[in-house]
Amino acid sequence: MRRIITTTFIIVAISSVGLAKVDLVTLPTRDTVQLTIYNSADMTLVRESRALTLKEGKNSLQFSWENTLIDPTSLEMLPKANADKINIAELVYPPRVRNLGLWNIESGISGKVPVEITYLTSGLSWRAFYMGTLTKDEKTMRLQGYVRVTNNSGEDYENAQTRLIVGTVHVLDEIAELARRQYPYGRPEEIVPIDEIQRSKSMVLKREMVKIDMELPAPMYLGKPKEITKEGLSEYFLYTIEGTETIPTGWSKRLISFDIDQVPVVNLYKYEEERYGQNVVRFLSFKNDQEHKLGQTPIPGGVLKVYRAADEQGQLSYTGQSEFKYIPVDEDVELNLGSVADVVVEPKIMEFKTDNYRFDNRGNISGWDEIRTFTIEARNTRDIAVKIEIQRNFDSAYWNLEKSGDFDQFEKVDMDTVKFTLNLQGRSAKTFQYTVRAYRGTRQDDFRESSQ
Repeated sequence: MRRIITTTFIIVAISSVGLAKVDLVTLPTRDTVQLTIYNSADMTLVRESRALTLKEGKNSLQFSWENTLIDPTSLEMLPKANADKINIAELVYPPRVRNLGLWNIESGISGKVPVEITYLTSGLSWRAFYMGTLTKDEKTMRLQGYVRVTNNSGEDYENAQTRLIVGTVHVLDEIAELARRQYPYGRPEEIVPIDEIQRSKSMVLKREMVKIDMELPAPMYLGKPKEITKEGLSEYFLYTIEGTETIPTGWSKRLISFDIDQVPVVNLYKYEEERYGQNVVRFLSFKNDQEHKLGQTPIPGGVLKVYRAADEQGQLSYTGQSEFKYIPVDEDVELNLGSVADVVVEPKIMEFKTDNYRFDNRGNISGWDEIRTFTIEARNTRDIAVKIEIQRNFDSAYWNLEKSGDFDQFEKVDMDTVKFTLNLQGRSAKTFQYTVRAYRGTRQDDFRESSQ
């Protein structure tokens, strides 16, 4: 594939301060490259190793970032061998020359020297998404996790190790804006050496990112298929995808992070008029722990699309989807898969009346009871058993309730909410009734006294 743009490196052996009579040596390709992509900002830390062929004495290394989103103020280079014999004196930006920096290097040896070059770039992003496939009885689920990395940085990254950061970084300057400056540090009157601008905002930011990156423990690989390994430091979490991938600019690439079969799940249907209207809403819950065959790492936030095995030939039927946030280890997650039509709850008010009037000394009504009787029918038209929670909310904290009929559990949730739980077999229905007596006005005093 033809590359859209490649970062240009050239080694120049110079015999004097001027650039006359120079020998140009093309730098070899990258040996390794590592991308640490943040999701809270348009920012990626790139760490790449290359082998420079230096001559003893003064050398110059030319770096061009044209047509990329690299922030030139974040460039740094360190020798990885013979550091006592290699002096990277300065990085300068020649006047009236765009998208070009020049490293001046003094070498005490001649030959190949491995170096690490780091910089910040914009245009790389990632997001996580998941596919869940329920078994026919819907008691377990195959959970597959993916990461999609998108590269719009202007630079191809071949055989790159990909690392993903979850956490908020305080960005003083947008990397994309720094990359698009006409000149790295303002007007082009003079050559600006790097040692005069060490307080650059992007340099400070990059050093903090490198510090975070270096303090995190070395990644662990958990075998095939590729998995995301998490390490934590402070408010950041690092996910390392096993192996390397080539991500050309302009491309998005899907990388599998994990594939776990038979994760125990609980299907739950909920009905609550004030929250969901007249619809029954389906929820899917599980826990990120070892008991559920998970728990080795937090799960990055994303979208889960849920399917159900429809037949023995592997055909799937779509069930629903839900977006969720980052799930720590040992935390429960309950995903809203949306409203359904195959489980129905129908409440009907059967009677409404008032009673027990109280009057003040002027003969006006000061207190009374409101009595409502409801019948609720729940129907399961599916072939498998379902569990339904029916929540009823009252407009008063002063009430009594009488209940009867076919339900499995009853719970007072709080001072103005109750919940009925029903377990329905496939293609079955249940009906129950309740009468709620709400105390109004001065009748609330009577209720309080009787409750003591």
